[in-house]
Amino acid sequence: MGGARTALFCWAFAKGRGGKFVIRIEDTDQKRSSDAASVGFLKDLEWLGIRWDEGPVFRAPDGSSVGGGEHGPYFQSERLEIYNHHIARLIASGNAYEAWDSQEELEALRKEALGRKEAFRYRFRGEPSAEDRARFAAEGRVPVVRFRAKLAPVTIPDEVLGYTVLPEGEVDDFVIRKKDGFPTYHFAVVVDDELMRVTHVFRAQEHFTNTAKHVLLQDALGFRRPVYGHLSIIKNPDDSKMSKRDKDKVLRKAVKEQGITAPPESTVSVEEWTAWTASDAVQLSLEGAIRLADALRVQLPEINVDDFRRSGYLPEVICNFLALNGWSPGHDVEKFDNEFLKERFGLDRVLKTPAKFDRVKLLAFNTDAMNAMSHEEFVARCRAHAEAFRPEYLARLTPEQFARLMTATKERSKTLDEPFKSNAFLLETNESLQFKDDKAVRKALGIGATSEAGAKSGLDHLRAMRSILEQCEWTHDALEHAANAYATDCAGGKIGSVAQPLRVAVSGTTVSPPIWDTLLLVGKPGSLRRLDRCIEWAVALR
Repeated sequence: MGGARTALFCWAFAKGRGGKFVIRIEDTDQKRSSDAASVGFLKDLEWLGIRWDEGPVFRAPDGSSVGGGEHGPYFQSERLEIYNHHIARLIASGNAYEAWDSQEELEALRKEALGRKEAFRYRFRGEPSAEDRARFAAEGRVPVVRFRAKLAPVTIPDEVLGYTVLPEGEVDDFVIRKKDGFPTYHFAVVVDDELMRVTHVFRAQEHFTNTAKHVLLQDALGFRRPVYGHLSIIKNPDDSKMSKRDKDKVLRKAVKEQGITAPPESTVSVEEWTAWTASDAVQLSLEGAIRLADALRVQLPEINVDDFRRSGYLPEVICNFLALNGWSPGHDVEKFDNEFLKERFGLDRVLKTPAKFDRVKLLAFNTDAMNAMSHEEFVARCRAHAEAFRPEYLARLTPEQFARLMTATKERSKTLDEPFKSNAFLLETNESLQFKDDKAVRKALGIGATSEAGAKSGLDHLRAMRSILEQCEWTHDALEHAANAYATDCAGGKIGSVAQPLRVAVSGTTVSPPIWDTLLLVGKPGSLRRLDRCIEWAVALR
């Protein structure tokens, strides 16, 4: 979500000034990069309505194409020849050099600095001779390339936090090309910002001190400096950093509490499970985490953009809420769309302090937006959500039943997922439905309760309604009329005393859409069979 907010601010700033918003895939860290992650990132931005003018070509769900441009390729892993050209320039000018240090030698240097109670900063140690180079190569060493940092104060420009000066010697001779032949982040972004004509760079505050390295590289290469703005991080309400590890903590706790010792079927591979359980530093893939959470019946905290999409939040609400997490439009304005943001966004109102991600407020925003939808829009967007994340409902329900479910659930739906998440009983077969044995269900059926002499229990009403419903026409009006007539004659006119046992029988709990809609959604044969099973279950508990 932090990355999405950064992209949103970049987009709004550029588009509000007639500029171009550029997406670049920084995949030079081969251990952490993957094609799936890159595609997921682009998919998330497109869903949020944050379309890029230049960048990787992406085919949107509506068939349109996003991206492209004259300054590609936009994957850094495809730009090695460009980076090597500029690294050669720095070496030739004496601003960079090959460093052949082994891991053991570097560790020894760190220990020496520690002994002097100094921070370790690498400095040029002299040019190795031809003999040394040959020996290093024979030992299997591969050199890195380091930038030779000047021993002078460095001014870090920042339009959000203000300008800061790092004292002389703070920036060491940092690596610009790794042993695997790929450039580091610091070098690649400097070259790309120049060649892609980037004028403004907004990124997280964690990159603030990195900017000192970037301006030194820009000066050495003869590049101009973009305008920098560093954005505060997003925190949880308890002041902890919002992190993907929040999901991992929930999963590990559930596995421990449930005594799970092997991966449930169709969740993660044995290899992935073994690596994950062996080390707290290892995290499951996003897909594996979702499958495992479903198997363990635990709710993972929403962290990634796709988490909120799966949970049924609206993209326009996410953008609105993200904008408020780090920027203020002023004048007590809270609800706005991306067009408003594009017109008003500026660095002068970006907040310097960490933003607190208030999920309660986000849900309230989403609820308001859901309530404001027309019925037609609600149905269309819920259907699109089901196609993406709840296809089992489309397979189980007829078009008429789906429309009825939407009508029955619109008023109490806070997200697009609500009509499905809260009505899982519709996916159960008549034989697999489980009846929840809790206080509310027992009360509805009159199990374990002492009733007045001659008073009928919920179970008694259920038995009587079973016979009535078998003869009843299966329409909303007929079902309501039959139940009301029975309630008047046998339940003192209290329709709830009749409806609640019926709800338990067909849904397994005391919560469902209005009972007549619920009966119609389950269907007559299914409802009668569920009533029979509920009666048998309740009798066995008595």
